[in-house]
Amino acid sequence: MASFGMKVIRGVFGAAEHVAPRLSGRAAFELFCRTPNVKSLSDGERRAVERASAFMAEARHHRLKTRTDCVAVHEFRPEPGTESRGTVLVIHGWRSRTEYMRALIEGFRGAGYKVVSLDLPGHGHSIGRHLNMVNAVDAARVAGEWFGPFAAVVGHSFGGAIAANAVAASVKGMPPLKAQKLVLIAAPSSLPAIFDEFSNRLNVGPRSRVAMADRVKHLSGRPLNEFTGDRQLAAASLPTLIVHAPDDREVHADHAKRYAGAGEHVHLHWADGLGHRRILADRDVVARAVGFVTGQRESTLH
Repeated sequence: MASFGMKVIRGVFGAAEHVAPRLSGRAAFELFCRTPNVKSLSDGERRAVERASAFMAEARHHRLKTRTDCVAVHEFRPEPGTESRGTVLVIHGWRSRTEYMRALIEGFRGAGYKVVSLDLPGHGHSIGRHLNMVNAVDAARVAGEWFGPFAAVVGHSFGGAIAANAVAASVKGMPPLKAQKLVLIAAPSSLPAIFDEFSNRLNVGPRSRVAMADRVKHLSGRPLNEFTGDRQLAAASLPTLIVHAPDDREVHADHAKRYAGAGEHVHLHWADGLGHRRILADRDVVARAVGFVTGQRESTLH
C-alpha cells in the first residue's frame, strides 16, 4: 500500500491537472530532478563508502566548474607496471557515486587505463540537489575538456543514458563528447518512458505531462521524444557494448533491446541473474567490459 505521503502527492497532482496543468507540470519536473540528500545514507550505503575509503585515497581529486554546478572528478592512475592505453570516463547512476563503481574502475586500471570517474551533480562529492540530462551532459562535457578524448565512456544506469546523450550531442549548444567506444550497463534507453513511469507513479495527468515535456525542450533545445537511445547510438555510430540483466527490476530489459536495435555496431550481452546493482561488481561483467574496450574479446560479442 502506498504511503500516506505518496497518497497526498498523487491527490495534489490529480487535482492540479484540472486547475493548473502548466504549474503542475513544472512542479512534477522539478520533483523528477530532485536528488537524494547525499548525507542521508542508508547503513549499507555508509558501509560501502567506508570500505572504499582506501581506494578513494589513491585518486587525485578535482573540482570542475560547469555552466550551473561544481562537480567532483576522481582521477585514478593505471596500475604500476601496466602499459598505458589511454583514459576511460566512468559515470555512475542515480543515487550512486564513484565508490560504488570500484570494481569497474579497478578493472580498467589493471588493464593500463587511467580512469576518470565523475560524481554527478547532487551525488557523491559533488554539490547540489538537482540533476537532469542537461546538467549531467554538461558535467560530462567539462570532464572531456579536462581529461579527454577518451578510449571509452562507461556508464551504469542513468550514467549510461548520460554517456549516450553526451557522445550523440543530444543537448543543443554542447559538442559531442569525444570517445572511441561506449559501455552501457543496466542503462535506460528512453527518457520519454522514464517520464511516463514517473508520471504514472505520481498521478501526473496528460496536460501536466505536456508541460513537463515543454520544460525538457526549453532546457535542452530538443523535444522529449528525441531522447531515445536507439536514435542516439545510431547517430553516434560508436562501437558499443550493452550489458543488462533480464531480471533487472529498476530498468526493464526492453531498454537494452532498444539500444541493440541501433545497428550492427551495438553488441548486447545478457548478464543473467545479476539485477540492477549486483551487475556492477560481477567479475565476468567487468572482464567483458574491459575486454570490449581493449578489443581482446570483441569478436565474441556478436
